Amino acid sequence: MIDNIKLERFTAFESLDMAFSPGLNVIIGENGCGKTHLLKLVYAACDISVSQKNFAEKLNRVFLPSDEQIGRLVKRRSGSSTGTVDVQRTVMVADKPRSLSLRLSMSNHTREPAKATLSGSYKQWQEHPLTSVYIPVKDMMANAPGFRSLYSLRHIHFEEVYADIIDRAFLGTLKGPTDKDRKRLLDILQQSMAGKVVTRNEEFFLKSPQGELEFTLLAEGIRKLGLLWVLIQNGTLLDGSVLLWDEPEANLNPKLMRTVVQILIELQRLGVQVFVTTHNYTVLKEFELQLQSQDRVLFHSLFRDADDLGVQVASFSRYEDLQPNAIDDTLGELADREIRQQMGGLGQ
Repeated sequence: MIDNIKLERFTAFESLDMAFSPGLNVIIGENGCGKTHLLKLVYAACDISVSQKNFAEKLNRVFLPSDEQIGRLVKRRSGSSTGTVDVQRTVMVADKPRSLSLRLSMSNHTREPAKATLSGSYKQWQEHPLTSVYIPVKDMMANAPGFRSLYSLRHIHFEEVYADIIDRAFLGTLKGPTDKDRKRLLDILQQSMAGKVVTRNEEFFLKSPQGELEFTLLAEGIRKLGLLWVLIQNGTLLDGSVLLWDEPEANLNPKLMRTVVQILIELQRLGVQVFVTTHNYTVLKEFELQLQSQDRVLFHSLFRDADDLGVQVASFSRYEDLQPNAIDDTLGELADREIRQQMGGLGQ
């Protein structure tokens, strides 16, 4: 799994050293603190172990800076500057754990990915495949027909995560019977969606006793459950894989958040390393209510340091200990404002 990342002058981060849980990682923080950037970075590092792509090139395609100048990923400042990325993971070699490091260095004047400097255990990193899935905020299943061929033939301004998630969704079903753990998760999702997902001519449908309904006519929240169903059903999310999901609550009714959190916790218990970003109080409370003592979880809060040292991180194994907590603080402020309004300013 991915153990740790160290960043120096990369995108929103001046300096960051962040350790991850091998199970569930929940990341919160105000807008602009780099939550999505962390997910994209981890995803790019995972993906190249399977796709065998160059790390710098994959980062460039995932972030898609202007004119595809990779040096624009270096944190902005006047004059020349150098940014570095160091991602660490543990693999098993001859039944013994071995730490691998993937390092990338570039200046803010570096234009092409080929000019960035790669070091660390690059060769060994690619010899140990790590299946990964990045689910972006925007749903792509309704836009799947023809998108892959268009993306491969034309230069269109879409980050590569959008093409990648469609590729993952179109993977064929694993041979053999569905194991009981996957079947249990699929049954939970099917009950919430009132059906299961079928594919025909690059188009997704929700199949129920009433018939087949194309994804373009489904609520986006149901499409998200459908995507999760597909990734579990086709075996993408198995023991040893990594799931990165950016704001799963987007366009999702609070009633369905319970199901989504249940599935994410169950995937963690089955050996999937999960990364989730969220701004939603309901999602966080569902995690707090559903997690058990044996679950491996870290809650990470990204925040801007008062001394202007850039974005920092604080990590805790229990949600109730998480500080600073912008979500709880905002809810508390709203409650105070409501009380003051109801009291007509009495006591001020």
